Amino acid sequence: MLQNQIIKARKKQLHLKIEDIAKATGASRPSVARWLAGDTQRISQEKLQKLAEVLQTTPDHLLGQDHISTKKPILGIVKAGYDMYAEENILGYEEVTEEESRQGDFYLRVCGDSMVNARICDGDLLYVKSCSDVESGQIAIVLIGDNEATVKRVIKKNHLIILEAANPNVENRYFSEKEIEELPVRIIGRVIYNKVCF
Repeated sequence: MLQNQIIKARKKQLHLKIEDIAKATGASRPSVARWLAGDTQRISQEKLQKLAEVLQTTPDHLLGQDHISTKKPILGIVKAGYDMYAEENILGYEEVTEEESRQGDFYLRVCGDSMVNARICDGDLLYVKSCSDVESGQIAIVLIGDNEATVKRVIKKNHLIILEAANPNVENRYFSEKEIEELPVRIIGRVIYNKVCF
């Protein structure tokens, strides 16, 4: 049986509206309202799966058949280099522990080798905490302009932001205060860890 308390909690944590859940699952608003109220005895496997995806968890968790299970979305691809457009399509979900769930917000898939000496390789998954700033020296996801995303070590020096590669074959990039404002150059997340994928 659907655990409406779990559904309500995840809805609140993810700042979702009834309309968001209805659209993602293909259910009507009254159906979603019944799920939230605990008035539903049965739900199709297909809708249960879609509900689990939009709530970033598992069907078993929604049915109360596990203890703690949380999933974080894999959002597109970030190039460990340059000239790769940021994509915000959800590629899937990755399971995390309850502690990890509190530490970060989403995963990004790495494409490229500019951070190999920081042990971030092509195909790895980066676990990212959404933020708009990091301390100098931290590895972050940086959006350049409206579409280009990259992962680099952020160095702040003499009114510049330096996006530092961890590969001697890849040049660092330097942005002045004016460029940071006009392009713009924005930090969108801090890398918590990377997961090697074979």
